Amino acid sequence: MSYEAILYETRGPVAIITLNRPERLNAIGAAVREEVHAAIEAAHQDDAIRAAIITGAGKGFCSGADLSGAATRMAGGGAAVATPTQSERLDEDGWVGRWAKRFAHFDKPLIGAINGVAAGAGMSMALACDVRVGSTNARFKSVFVERNLSPDSGMSYFLPRIVGYSRAADLVFSSRAVNAEEAYRIGLLDRLVAPEALLDEAVALATEMSQWPPLAIRMAKRVLQKNQDADLDEALRYESVALGHARKAAADTRESIAAFAEKRKGVYTGA
Repeated sequence: MSYEAILYETRGPVAIITLNRPERLNAIGAAVREEVHAAIEAAHQDDAIRAAIITGAGKGFCSGADLSGAATRMAGGGAAVATPTQSERLDEDGWVGRWAKRFAHFDKPLIGAINGVAAGAGMSMALACDVRVGSTNARFKSVFVERNLSPDSGMSYFLPRIVGYSRAADLVFSSRAVNAEEAYRIGLLDRLVAPEALLDEAVALATEMSQWPPLAIRMAKRVLQKNQDADLDEALRYESVALGHARKAAADTRESIAAFAEKRKGVYTGA
């Protein structure tokens, strides 16, 4: 697929998805949604890709939903909005739900390289990543209540799990901006780097994760996600199931044992 609203590139085993609407601070319009979905699916299906990074072009990571036409339509102007299909009317998730699930269901490591403002659904996208590497220009803002909205796009799910309930309530109810230093302190960012080092640091981290047996990494992510809400008994059962799936890569199992015995770095293929 050719892309216009995003950039898609690979560096070895790492896919880099860059939202490419810098003039709109990479706001999420229909083209961005469609192309990001396609890019995530491409990275998911490609066994050569073992981790992915999502970032933004220009000064912003992602400013949230593109509302550029909303005011015009509310005033009675602008292009006509297409009539929803029956399936669209019955879709309980809506685009914001599908957006959140697209990232959460990507079962390879997903790193957010937060280069600037992450607001609204753009902040939710950052929170849906497994790890967030931020530059000192990063800034987070929930925004929703300012638009007479409660949180959507997964924010109410991801944010309390990352920073805890009371901090999530603080950020959502006040809708205040959080700079990079505070974001790092409270856990919105996992690593904080200089702007010029951001992408290289994110790629280095993704490459580090990619050195291990790919099935083990993918099952490790599934276990961590599923067991966030499990009791201990359920968590232990799912860990046992996951071990069996990872061990289906029999060659990687043998290689891991040999690499340990020979005191060398393993070479893993997923087979």
